[in-house]
Amino acid sequence: MKRWALLPFVLGTLGMPSLTSAEKPCDDYPQHKQKRCETLWKQINADAAAEMAQFGRTQLKRREEGTISKEQHLRENMAFIKQSADKRLRLLSKLMSKE
Repeated sequence: MKRWALLPFVLGTLGMPSLTSAEKPCDDYPQHKQKRCETLWKQINADAAAEMAQFGRTQLKRREEGTISKEQHLRENMAFIKQSADKRLRLLSKLMSKE
């Protein structure tokens, strides 16, 4: 199987945003700021897509080469997902505080 054929699966695993997940971080903001928050959140996630895809491709390559185990792969993916989500949430908070 070609590596690129797994890309949609890898991106989904890495937490690519769906419409519903794009709205959740904005629930904590007042109603009048939620629309702007949702717009920013969607853009932040779109901007992060290339980084997530590159990470996924690198992980897949390492896994195919046998340089990491299944357990390592899972641990590293989970750490990356957490770090990436935290980074995006911090950016959202920073941008919303400028509003």
